[in-house]
Amino acid sequence: MTRERSRPKSFWRKIERWMVGVVMAMIAFVLEKMVLRSVRKAGKTESKEALHTTLTSKGGEVDLTDVR
Repeated sequence: MTRERSRPKSFWRKIERWMVGVVMAMIAFVLEKMVLRSVRKAGKTESKEALHTTLTSKGGEVDLTDVR
């Protein structure tokens, strides 16, 4: 259940909320950088040959050289 407040938020409460928001934004930025870096690393380790040699269609494997 919500209650209405009779007095407005204090100056210190506003500062506290602002600081919490800044810290959370910094944490989100660092986490996003970590995720992007790991995605980039994972993309470099896979060879492009292995990704584009085989098609799978309706459960069977099809070689790309036969399709061309």
